[in-house]
Amino acid sequence: MASFTKWLGAGLGWSFGGPIGALLGYIVGNAIDGFSKKDIQDFREQASHHDNVTHSGDFEVSLLILSSFVIKADGKIDQRELDFVRAYFVKMYGKDRANHAFRLFKGIIKSNDVSVRQISLQIRQQMQHASRLQLVHYLFALAKADEIVTPDELDMLHKIAGYLSINPHDFESIKAMFYNDSESAYKILEIEKAVTDKEVKAAYRKMVKKHHPDKVKHLGEEHVKGAQEKFLKIQEAYEQIKKERGLS
Repeated sequence: MASFTKWLGAGLGWSFGGPIGALLGYIVGNAIDGFSKKDIQDFREQASHHDNVTHSGDFEVSLLILSSFVIKADGKIDQRELDFVRAYFVKMYGKDRANHAFRLFKGIIKSNDVSVRQISLQIRQQMQHASRLQLVHYLFALAKADEIVTPDELDMLHKIAGYLSINPHDFESIKAMFYNDSESAYKILEIEKAVTDKEVKAAYRKMVKKHHPDKVKHLGEEHVKGAQEKFLKIQEAYEQIKKERGLS
């Protein structure tokens, strides 16, 4: 099997630099969770050739680091949330790649004094808006893995979304996908219940354009599949409103 950082480096661009690169370097360089001298050598070699293109691995590493902030937000690490991360990666990338990712994740979880602001700002500067929306959607699913989103977790999600330049309307839309109330469908489409039928249709078209899975196609087919879950929520919300209003 290829060394950990050879696998990692094949899918990373800008994540080898900035605060994310510093965190990765700390984890590998201090042999957290058994990283070897070969891993350290490979990491240094890969880091010297990083670029500013967003690769699939950049999304993965960003997702893992932001996940650690959410998981630790309420002061405890819930096994259901850890299981969610592993299951998500197995579903998205297969068992071998997921094992590599979770090995890194355990090192990230153990790391302290990591700035959520600095990490998030690096992601914001390098990652497209559609990909950042996908990150926030995943983080809400993670927070809900133990069935309850605590106030501390919600506060952390607000912070991360703010640093990622996700506006309040987008944030509330994604949040509504995980909360079932009488106005959830309208919140998902970012509209009020009092809008006209014409405005409902216009809002749906806007959301389809904003959240279409093709927006993350550059990250790989596995990320398109992940985006389809969010896209389906938008379609379901629209169908529910159409049914309530008797629209064709």
